[in-house]
Amino acid sequence: MNWRELLKTDRPGVKNSNAFITSRNEYEKDIDRIIFSHPFRKLQDKTQVVPLPEHDFVHTRLTHSLEVSSVGRSLGKLAGEFILSKHPELKEDGLEAGDFGFIIQAACLAHDIGNPPFGHSGESGISSSFSDGKLLQYNHLFNKDEWFDLCNFEGNAQGFRILMQKGLKPTYAVLGAFVKYPCLGNIEARKDKKKLKKSQKKYNFYISEKQDAQDFLEAVNLVKHCDNDLSYARHPLVFLTEAADDICYLIIDFEDAARMGIISEETYYHYLAPICGDQLDLERLSQYPDKNQRLGLVRAIAINKLIPAAIDTFKANYESIMNGTYENSLVDDGPFAEIIAKISKFSRINIYNSERVVELQAAGFEILPRLTEQFCEAVIHAFKNEANAKEKNLLRLLPFETNSNLSLYENIRLCLDFISGLTDRHALQLHKKLLGVHI
Repeated sequence: MNWRELLKTDRPGVKNSNAFITSRNEYEKDIDRIIFSHPFRKLQDKTQVVPLPEHDFVHTRLTHSLEVSSVGRSLGKLAGEFILSKHPELKEDGLEAGDFGFIIQAACLAHDIGNPPFGHSGESGISSSFSDGKLLQYNHLFNKDEWFDLCNFEGNAQGFRILMQKGLKPTYAVLGAFVKYPCLGNIEARKDKKKLKKSQKKYNFYISEKQDAQDFLEAVNLVKHCDNDLSYARHPLVFLTEAADDICYLIIDFEDAARMGIISEETYYHYLAPICGDQLDLERLSQYPDKNQRLGLVRAIAINKLIPAAIDTFKANYESIMNGTYENSLVDDGPFAEIIAKISKFSRINIYNSERVVELQAAGFEILPRLTEQFCEAVIHAFKNEANAKEKNLLRLLPFETNSNLSLYENIRLCLDFISGLTDRHALQLHKKLLGVHI
């Protein structure tokens, strides 16, 4: 892969050759576009770990994305220094190390922008409406690729779809750093999941964005996995976006659990001690009376250790990253891999399956299927000119009108844009209203 192609400042549908020498370059514009966008703002009321949090300090998708972007900017700048040292011709183009930081910062800000209400339980709830819910009866109205997408709602693909909207359309470089799974959903490789590469475990492109995906992939010239599928190796910079996300959700979810009393403060220090090393001074820490301050100081130490470790792993695997054969995570493959695995396992058992989290995720499994089934069935019947009075009334709540010039699949995608774009509280309130529980 070639950095001049990988760092293209062109946008979907827009050629832009004034590379990097401007007072506010294209990557900085990407950051601003994302921050000021409506989908990004709605992340303030979407679940990170604890749905509908009541604690002041517990993270939402918005605070999580901002923190990931901060870590990502640092990772990008450090990686940029290394890349420019190996490719001095990029300096002649006007590129600086900070530009790599801007690219990763923008991608990190957008990395959760496609997530539905109630996190992963929301994804499962939407999917189950089609795969084994009320909407299964309509599967004959869609082709196999369309039906696969509907039965497998994917936040990453929804994020790419959102970024293709007018007013966003980030540079191809930022899209490269955003797309963790550069493939369609219904690919040949998915028939044997044991043979799936990590970059194919999920997918970033719905069939509705296939042309946009092809344009992007060809523009940055990623390595193709196989000839008969739209499936490619990852862009080198996406490993840094992934590392920033891994670092933040592992450490900060752990911090949130300690704040809420799901785990003890002592447990928090015990698991982070191997990362912090001799910088973790419990006696000195005890001088701070505020628990939140103590937890935050230790979190900062841990993150400051994990950032250079991820960069060292990036450097050590640079050649395989550039030829498209590296498939690991920089965090899972680094010097702290063993302790990270322990924290991840402990979190799955004791945090992500804690009573409060499970109870409220159960609400997501209940709310999202009901909303999906009611609205999507109304759209299907309207498309066929068979909507009854109740369904016509329901359709008035949607921000679009059923369009006969679009396919049924495209109309359903618009409906899912609305449902997945709801915040947790909006979904909860809308569900109550449709049940007649709350007017």
